[in-house]
Amino acid sequence: MLALTPTLTPSPRAPSRTGPRLLVRLGAAPANKEAAIREAAGLLTAAGCIDAAYGESMLRREGVSNTFLGHGVAIPHGMVDDRHWVRESGLAVLQIPEGIAWHDGQIAHLVVAIAAQSDTHITVLRRLTRLIQDEARLAHLRTTDSEADLVAALTEDRAAAPPSGPATDLRQRFDWTVDYPTGLHARPASHWVETARSCPARIQVRHGDQVADAKNLIALLQLGLRCDDEVTISAEGDDEAGALAKICAAVTSLSAGEKAAAQRAAEAAKAAAPVAGWNPSDAPQVMPGIGASPGIAIGPVHVLAAAEIAVPDEPEPLTSGADRLHRALETTGYQLKALADDTERRLGKADAGIFRAQGELIADTDLITLACQLMVEGHGVAFAWNAAVERMAGQLSALGNPVLAARAADLRDVGRRVLAQIDPALKSGHDLPDVPCILIAPDLAPSDTAGLDPARVIGLATAQGGPTSHTAILARTLGIPALVAGGPGLLGVANHTIAILDGTTGRLYLNPSEADIASAEAWRARQREQAEAEARERAKPAETRDGHRIAIGANVNNPEQVPLALDQGAEGVGLMRTEFLFLERGHTPDEDDQYATYAGMLKALGGRPLIVRTLDIGGDKQVAHLHLPKEENPFLGVRGARLLLRRPDLMEPQLRALYRAAKDHVPADAPKGKDAPLSIMMPMITSVPEVIRLREVCDRIRREVGAPEVPLGIMIEVPAAAVQADAFARHCDFFSIGTNDLTQYTLAIDRQNTDLAPEADSLHPAVLRLIRLTCEGAARHGRFVGVCGGIAGDPFGACLLAGLGVDELSMTPRDLPGVKARLRHAALADLKALAAKACAQEDAAAVRALDDAPAGA
Repeated sequence: MLALTPTLTPSPRAPSRTGPRLLVRLGAAPANKEAAIREAAGLLTAAGCIDAAYGESMLRREGVSNTFLGHGVAIPHGMVDDRHWVRESGLAVLQIPEGIAWHDGQIAHLVVAIAAQSDTHITVLRRLTRLIQDEARLAHLRTTDSEADLVAALTEDRAAAPPSGPATDLRQRFDWTVDYPTGLHARPASHWVETARSCPARIQVRHGDQVADAKNLIALLQLGLRCDDEVTISAEGDDEAGALAKICAAVTSLSAGEKAAAQRAAEAAKAAAPVAGWNPSDAPQVMPGIGASPGIAIGPVHVLAAAEIAVPDEPEPLTSGADRLHRALETTGYQLKALADDTERRLGKADAGIFRAQGELIADTDLITLACQLMVEGHGVAFAWNAAVERMAGQLSALGNPVLAARAADLRDVGRRVLAQIDPALKSGHDLPDVPCILIAPDLAPSDTAGLDPARVIGLATAQGGPTSHTAILARTLGIPALVAGGPGLLGVANHTIAILDGTTGRLYLNPSEADIASAEAWRARQREQAEAEARERAKPAETRDGHRIAIGANVNNPEQVPLALDQGAEGVGLMRTEFLFLERGHTPDEDDQYATYAGMLKALGGRPLIVRTLDIGGDKQVAHLHLPKEENPFLGVRGARLLLRRPDLMEPQLRALYRAAKDHVPADAPKGKDAPLSIMMPMITSVPEVIRLREVCDRIRREVGAPEVPLGIMIEVPAAAVQADAFARHCDFFSIGTNDLTQYTLAIDRQNTDLAPEADSLHPAVLRLIRLTCEGAARHGRFVGVCGGIAGDPFGACLLAGLGVDELSMTPRDLPGVKARLRHAALADLKALAAKACAQEDAAAVRALDDAPAGA
């Protein structure tokens, strides 16, 4: 080994008492990684920082874990058990302008060997991880001929030091006053981050002397911006003017939506205020709150103890730990994406933004970096992740902003999701009694509430939260009577206390008298009778007064959802979105996995119609594990059938699984048409040749499997397909109109554009005319037409669709009773006249004005 003559550069700070000793070698050119580690260890040994044995320990560490930190920076260090060979904390920095191969294609330009006593290395890692986020400075350090530049970069701690003067802005700037009523919370902030990350320039947001990277969600939230705060947004770098214009457009475009959301929240809170309802005859102790989910619950109270999870610290090699963390984050990301998509269909885009923002929280670079720092320190991956989440959540909670404190709860919630993926044994649960109870808790995160069993939790009361909180939304979905914002006094209620919870008025009555209980039970019985009467009506067909019957189906994604849909009055499944088999996992489901799901759907439906849409990926639905190319305009790119025809590896296993299910579970004498037990539908069709090619593939695979013929249909989602419906009908057995996409393409409005979304109304006359064209084209060849888009679940929209000639409507299960009741009270002749009148209107507002039905009809 060559003798080393180190260049020793003392830190401008005091020696080892206040910081590690810093040793720098510029222009190094080691032959390989091992040589680089030995060279850096030689610097530390010559300076008296370590015994030579610690250099060998660094090499052993590299054998069990990869110490590449990222962005060209590697941080070799010794084994935890060998710290006794460290005499004095020190850093040895090799600047390698040409770079050396480190691990699996990684190239290191700065090798920072760490010899740390106690927890000195935590400070070093914090500085390094901040440094690797400053690309411009990092690029300069790779080639600088000034040792002082490297010394400054590794000794400064700008985040901890108070500013010596006013914070500076980047070259181009824009001043703005926050006009979001609830300030900058996670949903709009995640949109800022998404926009900023699409720009190559550096973008920052300044509020007073606080500065945040616009590409970092947690940093933005830590600014604690409230309504009327003044900020400066600035940019510098490649296309900085374009970047500034883009981020400013994104920031200001959200204002109208945020104001509207605040107004809706205020109206919801007002609507959830105590109203006339059940009233006790005596005077039990009352715990007031806000009604969040209607209904009466009577039973013993159970106060939920804080579910503290003891996360063991089980160190492991950094390579395997980093892989486990990556897989956990990736899987959780898929789960959150699927949850957000499902929430958007059921509750709207604003509520879905809750879960999209959670996805941004776990993708935050500071959070992941902090977890990696703790892993590099020697902690286990689960312990490191949990500690990082708690530290970040604590910082958000400390800001004194209630909105951001709620986001801390979101961060902890999604952090627990990741923790359960890292180690299933750490999955949190509820310690509930065996008998049904009224659950009292400080608050519940979305994951907690979604996991409640309504058979065991008959009522829910939280000290915190609001009527539009995640808890309230999910309680209503689950049908659990609930109150929120009951105050800390709720938590002092003794377990097993008998109580009556009125979720309509937001009252919890403790120790009620026998007369009060009898009164509440009588009221609940009347409510149950009314619900049972509605349930009996839901089972009736959607048949108009003059005898015209419209088929009614539900949009369902898996067999577990079928019983609820049937209970709500569904006659079958009009749309099964198979993309959720791909979105909800981190890998592509194989043929057997898909077969099991399709067979399960057919069994659950018991011969009722099932329409399965083949994989519809693209546009707003992206799947990382499919490795699809990034497109500038994904809604106009390779999606739906276009993707299937280009990826037989995706299409053919799915078709084989479907035809295997048909072979095993569809009788030979099964009905055809809209009553067929299984139909296959292709998405995003734009041309007749596409249909012909798809039919050829289907016929070939059906013959190979030996399956019976099943109806093959297409989605009508683009104007071209609607206009040519008569031509498509020659080659298809049925149509299903996706009104959401048809509206988007007809009106040239991206349905994800917050500013334009209110204008993307599916009741626009242009969209209605295309639906009429589709029905006319289908009728010429005796094909039936269904609608599975949003307006099918709107009672007024359903009336228009029936009048336009639609044969079948499919919607979310919760919309079924209202739609069926509205259609049963109408006559087909009147619906046709209404539809004709609607098509003659000038805009969507005029169409909606035609809805003069009495409230609740």
